[in-house]
Amino acid sequence: MGPAAGLAALLAVLALGAGDPAGAAARGDTFSALTSVARALAPERRLLGLLRRYLRGEEARLRDLTRFYDKVLSLHEDSATPVSNPLLAFTLIKRLQSDWRNVVHSLEASENIRALKDGYEKVEQDLPAFEDVEGAARALMRLQDVYMLNVKGLARGVFQRVVGSAVTDLYSPRRLFSLTADDCFQVGKVAYDMGDYYHAIPWLEEAVSLFRGSYGEWKTEDEASLEDALDHLAFAYFQAGNVSCALSLSREFLLYSPDNKRMARNVLKYEKLLAESPNQVVAEAVIQRPNVPHLQTRDIYEGLCQTLGSQPTHYQIPSLYCSYETNSSPYLLLQPVRKEVIHLEPYVVLYHDFVSDVEAQKIRGLAEPWLSSVEAGGATAFIYANFSVPVVKNAALFWWNLHRSGEGDGDTLHAGCPVLVGDKWVANKWIHEYGQEFRRPCSSSPKD
Repeated sequence: MGPAAGLAALLAVLALGAGDPAGAAARGDTFSALTSVARALAPERRLLGLLRRYLRGEEARLRDLTRFYDKVLSLHEDSATPVSNPLLAFTLIKRLQSDWRNVVHSLEASENIRALKDGYEKVEQDLPAFEDVEGAARALMRLQDVYMLNVKGLARGVFQRVVGSAVTDLYSPRRLFSLTADDCFQVGKVAYDMGDYYHAIPWLEEAVSLFRGSYGEWKTEDEASLEDALDHLAFAYFQAGNVSCALSLSREFLLYSPDNKRMARNVLKYEKLLAESPNQVVAEAVIQRPNVPHLQTRDIYEGLCQTLGSQPTHYQIPSLYCSYETNSSPYLLLQPVRKEVIHLEPYVVLYHDFVSDVEAQKIRGLAEPWLSSVEAGGATAFIYANFSVPVVKNAALFWWNLHRSGEGDGDTLHAGCPVLVGDKWVANKWIHEYGQEFRRPCSSSPKD
C-alpha cells in the first residue's frame, strides 16, 4: 500500500481497544468480524429458551410415561394378583384396547417438537448462513497459517506454534473451548471443497481421530460421521498424491460400510495404481500451501506477525527512547503526551493514552456498541522495515509516509496481522502535507 505523494505527509493509527488496521492483508480472508459473532449470541439465547421449554415439556411427558410404565409393571411383578379379579380383567382389557394406543399415539411429543420447530423458524432469518460458516473456517485457516498454529492444539482449545519439536504457547485462554469431531470435519470440508488439500488433510485427520474415539456414540447436532471423514480424507490424500494413505483409509471405510460400491471401486483403483508404480509407496508428493492472497512478501509479513509485536528493549538500541512531550502547548503542560520511539527509519512513534477510555468509548459508540479487547495478535507489521508493533489500547501509532522531498516512503508499507483472540478497533487520521511547510520543511536530500 504505497503512500500517495501530495495527499498526506503523515499518518496516525489510533487503536481504540480493538477492528483491523489499514492494509489489504489485514482484511485477508476473514469473513465475519467479531461484532457479527457477538450479534449472533442473541438469537442463540432465544434458541436456548426454546430448547429449555421443549426439554421441560419432554421431561413432564417422560415422567408421565414412567408413571404409566411403573403402574403396569407392578401388576405384572405381583404374582399374588388374581387374574380372575373382574376389576383386573377390565383394566387389562381397557389398557390393551385404548390406554396403550393413547400412549403410543400421544400428541404431546409432536406438540412439543412442533413448538420447538415453530420457534426455530421465527429465529432462522437471524441465523448465520452457510457462507458465514465457510468464512469462519477460512479465518481459522488463516490464523493457522499466519501464526503456524497446530491443528491438534486448536482442536483441544489451545493456541500453540509447533516447529519441529519446539512447542510455543501463543495464548492461554482462561477457559478451554475444544472442537468436536464434527467441528473439525466442517473446517476440513471447507478446504476440501476449495481443492485446498494442504489445509483439508490436517483438519480431516483430526476429525477422523476424534470420530474413532467416540465411535458408536450418537450426537443429535452432528452432520458428519466417521465414514464421512474417512471418505473425504482418503480422496484428499489421493488428490495430494499419497495413494498408499488413500488406500489404507478406504479399506478402513469398508470395515464400517462394506456394501459401499463406490469405495470398493476406489480400493481397486488405488491397489492397481500402487501395483503399477511400487515407488509410490515411499515417494509421496509434498503438499504445497496455496498462496491465496498472492503476496510476494507473505513470508516476511507472517514472520513479523509471529513476533506478536515484540520489539527490542530500548537499552539495546539507545536511540530508541521514551519521553514526555508538550510541544510548547499550554494544554499539555499539566498532562504531557507519553511518547515512545519505536523505529527510526522509517520514523515511527507510539503515543500512549492518546485518548481516554471515555473518549475511546464515545468514538466506538458512534460505530458499534459492542467491544472486546485484543488478547493476542493484531500487530501492525511494517514489511520492508522489518518490524511490527503490538496493539496498545487507546494509543496512537504515528509515522511519516512521505519524505521531506514529498516522495513516498516505501518503508512505511504496512499490514495488519489477524487478531488471534479478541477484537481490534482502529481509527485512521491523515494529516495533509499542504500547510505544514514550517512544521516540516522540505529538504534538498531525497533521503530525508
